[in-house]
Amino acid sequence: MLELQNLCRSFRGIPAIQDVSFRVAPGEIVGFLGPNGAGKSTTVKIITGMLRPNDGRVLFEGHDIRNDMVAFRALLGYVPEEAYLYSYLSGLEYLQLVGRLRGLGESLIEAKATSLLKLLHLESWQYSPISSYSKGMRQRVLIAAALLHDPKLLIFDEPLSGLDVVSARLFKDLLELLAAQGKAVLYISHGLEVVEQVCSRVIVIAKGKVLADASPSELTQLMSLPNLESVFAQLVQQQDTRSIAQQMVEVMQIAHA
Repeated sequence: MLELQNLCRSFRGIPAIQDVSFRVAPGEIVGFLGPNGAGKSTTVKIITGMLRPNDGRVLFEGHDIRNDMVAFRALLGYVPEEAYLYSYLSGLEYLQLVGRLRGLGESLIEAKATSLLKLLHLESWQYSPISSYSKGMRQRVLIAAALLHDPKLLIFDEPLSGLDVVSARLFKDLLELLAAQGKAVLYISHGLEVVEQVCSRVIVIAKGKVLADASPSELTQLMSLPNLESVFAQLVQQQDTRSIAQQMVEVMQIAHA
């Protein structure tokens, strides 16, 4: 069980998140949504230990993660939004490095790494430097690295970025099987259609505060709206994008200043 209790964090006196609280239970896929600048990245950095909160705490299985970050990170698998990899390494070498850092034995690393690369259609590229990989291929390496040590908690931040249709479908199936295995999954995405399909609950954050925490169907019913996209737009008070797009076209078409 991942539990966030009243997290607050400010930068130069400006609040980034305020009183953020929610839970992710084993076997649950929880979507974490919000517009740019809403506080998602700050929250995730606190969960992963990259930032300290000004107030509040993060618990995993009832223990404050700050009491033993090494033990907590051993239970965590994380796919960040940006695919920062050691590009001079091959895909196999990168997974070997991750496996060693995770304390896995060499034979186990070799078996798991080669199998995951094969299943993710990277077998023919496993000895090639990551610098030659496409964005989608790099994303698949990150997914493999997050799964390598069989973590209890998985955080996926825009995991479908760069993935082709087949890989995206595979990932959605993977999410469902991870939940069935009892993994706790926090899924951050702007792809509302996927969130609506795979998430058991959705947390919406805007301006650093949690605005909603319910299942996709409950949110649409409560707000009498047809889909999660409409709910999200209303909750975060999004602008009239059609009107803005029309104004942009009009500006584009100005012939003389």
